[in-house]
Amino acid sequence: MTRFTINRAFRLSAVFAVWICSTFAVFGQNTNKPLLQDIKVQQTTVSATPVPSQTPGVQKIGSSTAVSSINSSIPVLREVSIPGYSGILVESMDGKVVMENLSGLNYNPASNVKIATSYAVLKTFGPEFRFPTSVWTDGTIDQTTGTLYGNLYISGKDPSFNLEHGVAISNELNRLGIRTVSGDLVVTDQFIMNYSTVPQRAATTLQASVDGTKRNATINKSWQNYLINSGKYGQVQGVPHVALTGGVYVQQIPSNAKILFTHESAPIKEIVKATMCYSNNYLSERLGDMLGGSSAVSRIVQQNTGVPPQEFYLATSSGLGMNRVSPRAMMKLLRVFRKDLEKYKMSFNDIMPVAGMDKGTLAGRFDEGWERGSVVGKTGTLGNTDGGASALSGEMNTRNGNFLFVIFNMKGSVPRFRAFQNSLVSLIQSQFGGAMAMNYAPVSLDVRMAQTRIVYPNQNTRQRVTD
Repeated sequence: MTRFTINRAFRLSAVFAVWICSTFAVFGQNTNKPLLQDIKVQQTTVSATPVPSQTPGVQKIGSSTAVSSINSSIPVLREVSIPGYSGILVESMDGKVVMENLSGLNYNPASNVKIATSYAVLKTFGPEFRFPTSVWTDGTIDQTTGTLYGNLYISGKDPSFNLEHGVAISNELNRLGIRTVSGDLVVTDQFIMNYSTVPQRAATTLQASVDGTKRNATINKSWQNYLINSGKYGQVQGVPHVALTGGVYVQQIPSNAKILFTHESAPIKEIVKATMCYSNNYLSERLGDMLGGSSAVSRIVQQNTGVPPQEFYLATSSGLGMNRVSPRAMMKLLRVFRKDLEKYKMSFNDIMPVAGMDKGTLAGRFDEGWERGSVVGKTGTLGNTDGGASALSGEMNTRNGNFLFVIFNMKGSVPRFRAFQNSLVSLIQSQFGGAMAMNYAPVSLDVRMAQTRIVYPNQNTRQRVTD
C-alpha cells in the first residue's frame, strides 16, 4: 500500500470521524448524567510551541512538526504516514514488536489514564468489591403506626449511588414496617449521590428519592428502569414511600445509633466497565480518590509494572489536564493488567468497551463487517490540551492471533488522529489474515449497574436480599 493510498483513506476516514464526533456531542447534551467526556475540537491552527504547565515530572513537548521513525518488519507499515507528534507500539502476545515509533518518549495519554486508575483500583480492592451505603437510626420503630421515632442516618461514599438507589432504601424501610420518620434525615460529610460530592445537595436529593411526595418524573423513571434492568419488575408491591417530617442535615453518626441495613453497589468491576465505556471522568476521579489520588495510582502502577517514574506521571486520575506516559510504559501496564485479570478468569472485555458492541466511546468505531467486536480498548480525547491529543490503546484480534497496541497522538486535529488510529489498526489486522471478532456476549451497562443488593448486620453477604 502506498503513502498516497493510505493518506487518501485517512482523509475519507476523517470526514466520517467528524460526523461521529458531532453525533456524540448532541447525545451528550441530552443526558442528565455526565457519562460522556466532553469533547471540544479546536478547528483553528495549533500553535507551534504550546507550553505545558510547570508540573513536576511533566516534560515540555517541543515543535508540532510531524516526527516519525518507524520500526517494523512489515514493509507496508514502514510506509505509513504518521500525523502530528505520535508514539506507537504494537506487539504480539509473546512480546515481538510488530510496529514501533518513538515509543520511549512521553505523550499526553488523555483518558488512557483511566486504564491505570482501573488497574490500581482492581489490584487493591479486587473485582467483587462493593461500595456500602449504610442506614442507621437512634430511635425505635412503632410497628402499629409504621413510625420510626428518631433520626435516620445515612453513611457511605459510593460514587455510583444514584436516584434509584434512594428509592431502594425507601422500599427497604417499607419492608421493615417504616412509613414515617418523625426525626431528621442526616448524612455524613462524605456522602455522595447523583454525581454530587456536595453533602448537603446529596442529602436533599436523597430526601426527594426516599419521600414519595417529593419525587419528580426523573426519579420515578430511574426507579422503573432499575426494576426492569435488575429483573425485579413486578416483584415490588406498590410505590415505595417514607414520609420524612424533619429537616435534612450533614453531621456525624452518634455513638448510640444502630445500623438497620446496608445498600451495596454493583461489583466494582461493573463500575469500572461503565467508567471505561463512557470515559466517565467523575467516576474515574472518585475511584482514584479511594487510593489517595493520582499520585497513589502512579505509585501502584510503577511498583507493579516496573515502569520508571519519568515515563509515567499522572496529575489526575481521569486523564484531564497534563499527564505524561510513554507508549512503552503503557504497554507494560497492559501486559500486567491482562495477566492480573486472568487470575480472576477475566479479560479486557470485562472492563473495557468492545468496539461496535458496547455503548460508549467505541460504539461507532470498528463496527462494520468482521471488524465488529475485534477491538477492545480505551479511547482518549483532549481537544485543546497539548495542541490536541488523542489516544487508543488495548487489544486487537486477527485470524492469526491477538496483539496489544498503544497509539498516542498529540499536537494536531483530533478527528484526523482518530481516522489515523482506525486506519492503522485495520491495516495491521489485514497483515495477519484480517479482523476477527472476540468471544464476547455484550451485557447492557444498565443491567451491569443494577446488580446492587441489601444486606443486614451479621448476614452472610453471599445471601441475596431483594432491594
